[in-house]
Amino acid sequence: MVVWEVPDTQLNLAQTLDCGQSFRWVQLDDDLFEGVVQGHLCRIGRRGEQLLLEGPTPQEARTLWWRYFALDLDYDRLKAAFCQDPVLSRAVAYAPGIRVLRQDPWEALCTFILSQNNNIPRIKGLVRRLCQRFGRPIQGDWFTFPTPQELQGCTREDMAPLRSGFRARYLVDAVQKVNSNQVDLQTLFSAPLPQARAQLQQICGVGPKVADCTLLYGLQRWACVPMDVWMKRVWANLYPNGFPAALSPWAGIAQQYLFHYARTCPGVLEPVPTAHSSREPVLEG
Repeated sequence: MVVWEVPDTQLNLAQTLDCGQSFRWVQLDDDLFEGVVQGHLCRIGRRGEQLLLEGPTPQEARTLWWRYFALDLDYDRLKAAFCQDPVLSRAVAYAPGIRVLRQDPWEALCTFILSQNNNIPRIKGLVRRLCQRFGRPIQGDWFTFPTPQELQGCTREDMAPLRSGFRARYLVDAVQKVNSNQVDLQTLFSAPLPQARAQLQQICGVGPKVADCTLLYGLQRWACVPMDVWMKRVWANLYPNGFPAALSPWAGIAQQYLFHYARTCPGVLEPVPTAHSSREPVLEG
């Protein structure tokens, strides 16, 4: 058992693991989750101000899980800057423990391809069946996420048991383009964003939203804001004059607060007066 001293305001498990950014976590109890990351199974729960991790060794906890939960990123500094904006201030206060996870880029690409025109429970089912059919067994009902190499040669017919419908064609095309290096995911960590988006959108069925989800959640491109129906409403109603330029490099993290706030708090999507605050938000340090 690995124990971390991390308060709920720094990492809220339910708000972070079940908000539509990752689809390989199962909630076992109010504050207890089980999931797989990079082939490693972990059960994580909370006891007061402590997080309890069952499964990883202390070394894995330091090198894999601490980074996966982005606990090496200074969210206090980010939230201080966000809170200079009146809309973000309310969103952060509403759910201060949300974090953007650092996921595997290939897994993020595939899961967000499967997410199109879908809801979270169904996406989780599709991802689970993909892993069970093509991944390697870990423990119990858990399997690894299949690599592009393990999926090489798969056809739409091979994907039929997933019941993914039109998305099977997109997955097959993603496998082919990644394996041929037509889409080189590793280069997208540092490529200029327009170039990175364009490369991902070579894949059949990958449009701007799936590309930005892959870049944000799988490649830590924190400036990317996936524009679903909720974020389009947030931008139109709460930021008609545009998002604060000083916060743009971190807009993807800001949108996680805004998305959760808009989706779960009634009456949020009403314009917030900003005349009382003329000071542009700044990131100190």
